Amino acid sequence: MIQKWLLGSAFILAFGLNVLAQQHTNENRFRQLVEELPTPNQFRTATGHPGPAYFQQQVDYDMAVSLDEEAKSLAGEAIIHYHNNSPEVLNYLWLQLDQNIREPNSFRSKIERGKLSESVNLKTIERLSQDFDGGFKINTVQDENGHDLQIVKNHTILKVILSKPLLPGKSTKLRMTWHYQLNNIQKMWGRSGYNEAENGSGDVFAIAQFYPRLCVFNDLGWQIKQFVGSEFALEFGDFKVAITVPADFVVAATGELKNEKEVLTSEQQQRLQQARKSGSPVFIITEEEASANEKSHSSTTKTWQFSAQNVRDFAFACSRKFIWDAMAVQFSENDVLAMSFYPKEANPLWEKYSTKSIAHTLKIYSNYTFDFPYPTASSVNVQGIAGMEYPMICFNQGQPKADKSYTAQMKRGVIGVVHHEVGHNYFPMIINSDERQWAWMDEGFNIFLQGIAERDWNPKWKWSGQPVEMIGYMDDDKRTLTPIMTQADALLQPGMNSYRKPAVALTILRETILGRDLFDQAFKEYAQTWKFKHPQPADFFRIMETASGVDLDWFWRGWYFSTEHVDLAIKNVKLYEPLVGEEQARKLAEEKKASQQGHIATIRDKGQYVPAIELDEALKDRYDSISSSEADQLQAEVRNLNERLTAEERELLNQEQKFYEITFSALGGMLMPLIIQFEYEDGSTEIQRIPVEIWTKNHQEVTKIFTCTKKIKSVTLDPYLETADVDTNNNYWPRKIEHIYFKVEK
Repeated sequence: MIQKWLLGSAFILAFGLNVLAQQHTNENRFRQLVEELPTPNQFRTATGHPGPAYFQQQVDYDMAVSLDEEAKSLAGEAIIHYHNNSPEVLNYLWLQLDQNIREPNSFRSKIERGKLSESVNLKTIERLSQDFDGGFKINTVQDENGHDLQIVKNHTILKVILSKPLLPGKSTKLRMTWHYQLNNIQKMWGRSGYNEAENGSGDVFAIAQFYPRLCVFNDLGWQIKQFVGSEFALEFGDFKVAITVPADFVVAATGELKNEKEVLTSEQQQRLQQARKSGSPVFIITEEEASANEKSHSSTTKTWQFSAQNVRDFAFACSRKFIWDAMAVQFSENDVLAMSFYPKEANPLWEKYSTKSIAHTLKIYSNYTFDFPYPTASSVNVQGIAGMEYPMICFNQGQPKADKSYTAQMKRGVIGVVHHEVGHNYFPMIINSDERQWAWMDEGFNIFLQGIAERDWNPKWKWSGQPVEMIGYMDDDKRTLTPIMTQADALLQPGMNSYRKPAVALTILRETILGRDLFDQAFKEYAQTWKFKHPQPADFFRIMETASGVDLDWFWRGWYFSTEHVDLAIKNVKLYEPLVGEEQARKLAEEKKASQQGHIATIRDKGQYVPAIELDEALKDRYDSISSSEADQLQAEVRNLNERLTAEERELLNQEQKFYEITFSALGGMLMPLIIQFEYEDGSTEIQRIPVEIWTKNHQEVTKIFTCTKKIKSVTLDPYLETADVDTNNNYWPRKIEHIYFKVEK
């Protein structure tokens, strides 16, 4: 609605003050996160940085493992060197036995839920009928002197009781041997296992979580949540790993290959050396060579030796089917060798896109965090594993059709999964958050930067982390939603909750709330501060506020601690103009009178009869014959005003300014800044951005006055769809008709 009103020489613009209703508890959405966040302390400061007493443990592994291709089993032995950098005395250590998720009567199988219907597919029956035992078989656990240690197994974790207390600043060594059966990825879900070739050309083995790994011990104590599907929490350390496989296998692994001369031909060594200096992929093993190698089936073995420094984990893949290409990615202080390993079935997609996608990811992610610190980054094609990340290596599916043709979606899928899984080197492999507790701290951050990498690769692509992705989810039944700040295994709709929603949060912070300059500087400070450390959510929240100089507690509360949604609306628009011209006053009065049609009964009565006061003049008195109209009165008031105005006041009122009073409503619980687009009658447009603090005094409705020199034709709220507003139909003034085409069925 638009109205014009008389404004005097000192016309007053009234601002209503809406006071929040008194409540027994403080429910103000702008209150500080005092209760939600842990109190800053000597380990973690109020600025989001490590405190003076911050510590983290170091665990070094010296391992030798052997793969039995025929038996589909893996055996290993390790010397584990544990450094106690904590201020506590440790009487025992906790280790992770993640393969025990597949042991009979596992903890996961006990808590697994499910329903059956009258129609059940064969894969479901096969899964329910499995009796596979893929759990760890621990042969020995000894101290560094070869003495057996007491152990207590608790499903997927193992307690090793030390022969003597481990004092602060001291270290101890464990000697362990083990073996376990590998799972068929196509028949049994997993982040590792083997992919059985249909044509007998050789299997692809993707080996991870293959050794007992130390649990994290930090200022929060031991991380000893059972492994039931969510990911990992691990300590940094140095690795030396010897991997014995059939002699015709090619091995890709975390870290650097240390015995090239023993496992590669002289020609392969030369090609690898060439790749280290090349800005485009060089084949170390060609498709023709890999195809020939498939037929060999060697009965002898080779041992590949790898080393990796300051990593939190180790994984490897091996097969006789692998094509291998590599290229150098240059950074200011080091060159990174980007490598891809894949069977011929993955071509032409993989030879064209995989290694270049690795290089692209490293460059883009480094721009927003830090230069990639490791010497290698590998992508391995493993069908059956959608995508899984480890330090310097990731397993990714995606192949073309059997005739080598592929769709745009297939191409997009290969490039996207490489971007995503290689990106995980930054989150959580280097910025080492606790995935088992807070899945969003790696997945959400990674999806956010993946979106930037995708836009940089091809701006026409639909990129990850767009606010519009969240509209359906945010508006969903709240009984099916959980806050982002929920332990990973307890999440409902984890794909949206730990991947998309936190990524959209970062997009909104960068593009809408903080702006790119403030956000990028703060985000980089977080990344560089917690590089090779263990951040917690409060560290991220606090460092983003400290580095940007913006109080974001309202945003963390609404977006991370609740399931509230955004639904802002334009409720009302009024136009106020000063009335200073006499002709303008008369015209206004006449327009007002013309617009007052009256009740429908009055309108229908016209012409139906002659009024009584017209039939009998004696009924009239002076009140029926006053000649002074409303227009005359209004003109007199304006004339009187003009006679009393000073020159400066007259000049002020003659500026032809228009004052628009616009009322906005927050129909959803999540507040957001107001992004308002004005379209003027001359065709020009203007964007105004109002900070979220406009909602401080009233969380449901606010009114603001906008001063314009041109007449507004239309107003649009959130014109670029920045805020994940679940209902944009109420974002327009005047209202728009929603035009929907329906599909016709016959």
